[in-house]
Amino acid sequence: MDFGWDDLRLFLDVARLGGLSAATETTGVSAATLGRRVTALEKQVGEPLFHRSQSGYRLTQAGEDLLARAEDVEAAMTALKRWKEGTAGQRVVRLSAGSWTSAFVAGHIGQIWTVEDRFGLELVTANQKVDIGRRNADLGIRNQRPTEQWLAGRLIGTVAYAIYSGLNLINGIKAGYFVGVAGEGGQTHSARWIQARHGDRIAVRGNDAMSVRELVVNGAGLSVFPCFVGDSDKRLVRVAPPIAELETDQWLVSHHEERHEPSVRQVSDRIAALMREHAALFRGETPNY
Repeated sequence: MDFGWDDLRLFLDVARLGGLSAATETTGVSAATLGRRVTALEKQVGEPLFHRSQSGYRLTQAGEDLLARAEDVEAAMTALKRWKEGTAGQRVVRLSAGSWTSAFVAGHIGQIWTVEDRFGLELVTANQKVDIGRRNADLGIRNQRPTEQWLAGRLIGTVAYAIYSGLNLINGIKAGYFVGVAGEGGQTHSARWIQARHGDRIAVRGNDAMSVRELVVNGAGLSVFPCFVGDSDKRLVRVAPPIAELETDQWLVSHHEERHEPSVRQVSDRIAALMREHAALFRGETPNY
């Protein structure tokens, strides 16, 4: 059977977002048209791809099988697109990192990219690992050495974490409460540490890193931040030494086949140099008491 990439792309959006309505926003296709395309794809496969209910679309086993294969096609199409960009247009280097590291890179963009470069740069901010193996990013800044055989890792530093408060000892801070992290951000090791050690004293939560910082700054409670974040924000005060069990290495990860590609290598070297320049800040050696 012959599958069209356009149909598979629509299927991927519906599968990942769990329904037609959400997929209309990412695809630009109406729910009715999406429904017809999915039904046509099911006829082509010969069995249902989704369990349909009022709460959304859930993949059947056949849908799960097709999803895995469609993602392989997506990776191949992405690689083809990047090959074309590299030969017929501007190459775009995609860098994935967590919220705080992405913000730090953005704050020093002039050391990573300039208008004289013959490539573009895209920051992919995510708390979970972005799949470099499938070319969803060219480079990733992670807190663990890669174990996949197709990935290469470069140790670029150490990251320390500590407890911080706002400048004014008011409200939740005065009472010794903590600000927790909800949603996807709650899966980071620092968020889990807060929950495990001080879960009974969490009164307020934020579902992203930036909102948690603003809550702490404005007195909602204490929280844990990377030292390179807390010590560079004059609105925050470190209230205790770095937490030894939260200290992590910082790795720059790339696909072993692309790490020597000129633009990827250039961005990689610049990131490594930036982290070396600010190594003391990342290690928590410039406390803001």
